[in-house]
Amino acid sequence: MRGARITVACDCGDVGYVAYGERWGCPKCGRTCNTAQIPADEYWGIMHEMRRFRIQAILVAIAIGGGFALLFATTGRRAVSLVPIVFGGWFLFYMPRWRRKVRSRARTLPTWQLRPD
Repeated sequence: MRGARITVACDCGDVGYVAYGERWGCPKCGRTCNTAQIPADEYWGIMHEMRRFRIQAILVAIAIGGGFALLFATTGRRAVSLVPIVFGGWFLFYMPRWRRKVRSRARTLPTWQLRPD
């Protein structure tokens, strides 16, 4: 599993994005920071949690699709009129709630102070 890129902010104000375990060199002041200083279990725990959020949304979509497949198989074309209602519920109720939950968790993620090399 590949992890998300880490935002590294230098004291001089420059910002870079690097993968976990890589070094970043500030082009302005020349300082380098190693993201391997971040505890691996914390970083990969966060990656696992974010993946779990995505998988949860995918599974709900698959369950809705399976429900519609079953409904179409039993009732035929009469169930087509429900598609806009279910899509509306998905985009107006479920996804905004899911996004709020993910963004809320992302705001409370830990930050680490990396020591320049």
